[in-house]
Amino acid sequence: MSQVPTNGFLRLPQVLALIPVSRSAWWAGCKSGRYPKPVKLGPRTTAWRASDIAALLEKLTAEPEEK
Repeated sequence: MSQVPTNGFLRLPQVLALIPVSRSAWWAGCKSGRYPKPVKLGPRTTAWRASDIAALLEKLTAEPEEK
């Protein structure tokens, strides 16, 4: 797995490279609260805090697989 920075921001392609879900599944997860909320950096620029993504990866790898 790639190293996730602990500070700064990650754009959507960087996030999806770490968490293998589709764009639409990612946005649905953000809306439902499963994934972290985005931060608007400008009118057309959305990113996620790297620390939030690192915490999400820790949580996802610690959870047992649901079936």
